[in-house]
Amino acid sequence: MDTKKIIIYQVLPRLFGNRTMKCKKNGTIAENGCGKMNFFDCDILDKIKKLGVTHVWYTGIIRHASVTDYSAFGIPRQHPAIVKGKAGSPYAITDYYDVDPDLAENIDDRMAEFEALVERTHNEDLSLIIDFVPNHVARQYHSIAKLKGVKDLGEGDNNNFGFSPRNNFYYCVNEPFVPYIDLYAGSERPYMEFPAKVTGNDCFNNRPCMNDWYETVKLNYGVDYCDAGGRSSHFTPIPDTWFKMVEILLFWAKKGIDGFRCDMAEMVPHEFWTWAIHMVKESFPHIMFIAEVYNPSEYRNYISSGFDYLYDKVGMYDTMRGVICGNTPCSSITYAWQSVDDIHDKMLYFLENHDEQRIASNFFSGSGTKALPGVIVNALMRANPFMIYAGQEYGEKGMNEEGFSGRDGRTTIFDYWTVISLYHGFVHPELLDKDETSLRNKYSAILNLAISERAVSEGIFFDLEYANPHLAAHQYAFIRKADDELLLVVANFSVERVKCDVCIPEHAFDMLNIQNGTYEASDILNDKSMSVELSAVKPITFELAPYWGVVLKFLI
Repeated sequence: MDTKKIIIYQVLPRLFGNRTMKCKKNGTIAENGCGKMNFFDCDILDKIKKLGVTHVWYTGIIRHASVTDYSAFGIPRQHPAIVKGKAGSPYAITDYYDVDPDLAENIDDRMAEFEALVERTHNEDLSLIIDFVPNHVARQYHSIAKLKGVKDLGEGDNNNFGFSPRNNFYYCVNEPFVPYIDLYAGSERPYMEFPAKVTGNDCFNNRPCMNDWYETVKLNYGVDYCDAGGRSSHFTPIPDTWFKMVEILLFWAKKGIDGFRCDMAEMVPHEFWTWAIHMVKESFPHIMFIAEVYNPSEYRNYISSGFDYLYDKVGMYDTMRGVICGNTPCSSITYAWQSVDDIHDKMLYFLENHDEQRIASNFFSGSGTKALPGVIVNALMRANPFMIYAGQEYGEKGMNEEGFSGRDGRTTIFDYWTVISLYHGFVHPELLDKDETSLRNKYSAILNLAISERAVSEGIFFDLEYANPHLAAHQYAFIRKADDELLLVVANFSVERVKCDVCIPEHAFDMLNIQNGTYEASDILNDKSMSVELSAVKPITFELAPYWGVVLKFLI
């Protein structure tokens, strides 16, 4: 990949390639259909790349719990009492060494189909990311595809102990598991688990509630959470779970993937990550590790452990959501980046993912267009990665009531469903309406600019908000500069078309080695040219369209 700027496109293949136009609430795979890995052919991947994408994150590749019966293919059935929805959560893994059969055209060839997907993705000059789910597994985890000589998780556990550094799981000793829903959940036989394993979100009792991750069990990395003296660590000798999880990482690394998005990484001790990432990168130095971490006080621990990038959720995402919704001034963006400025190149920006509400939903802003100034800012302000979630570029609303996932402004990860905007966008673009087409084209313009401009991928960043207090409420302005190329970026978060004056302070001229004078500038976002006087005593004046911006490029 020539560019240093990473643009990640998250897709849930189960939804992305589904072609069933009328889905039934709580529908089965037979009723609602399911997208397949083979849907991502060269044409589809080329369209993704042309959007301005460098990396595709395929969510839900590894086999996870569902109520669909694949026992005829030797795949163990999962009890419905411990599965969320008909399709199940992609984060309730049932076999770390297997590919989810829902995604295969030919079930017996599912791993070969995945390997072919890796090859096709690389052939389109795209990098490939999959999930690694290290904190928890499905309650009925059992690997049928593990490598020869590998023992299954929990196979050697002594369940007479709530905690043992030699166990893979934690146990509620002498207590049966009591599921949130009834023991049968429509099955002929009740679900039985004795003793109960501790639930994935650190619920250390045998009766997880509706809001717990009751379909999962917590993995034991040598941390005793219930020590009489408080939490204690037991990392010497190295816990068995560490070895097993590194073997899983190496298994997928050998398949040719380019990165792992590590689910709830902060629920796994950073000491493990230091050891594991070193082990993987020793043989596969190119592999990227992305951590889902929400505690800013832990950011630097996980970076020092070897992670390449961390979610910037509680800082930049939360701030940008407030700005887009009109509840937070644009000046707050400055505080968001300043709080992690020493590690800014390690932060992954995003406005949507599978956990968050869709921007166009009634629970967020109600309009995909309102996100555009946020996309301009987050994609262009720094060299760090930016991620979008499939459908975001069409203003997908996520307002369906699919089944287990209610009408909550999110696109379901638990149900068999079709995202109509994606089907139209990638298969029948003639069915897109004018607004969807316009929004997609604007996303493409921003993202392609991000990956093509050296000032974005390599340049210095200079925040102009402090010198322009009149912009603080609704506009955000900054400069990017690499060698003799300078970009002036101004985004308008207002519904109004505004005439905007932007002052460039003398400090910027000194720091960026800018000479006063009149220059020919190209607005590379709007395909316009103009003469602009750069002066520390005279502002630059231009108009900003509603929910849009300008990117003026100068050769200095």
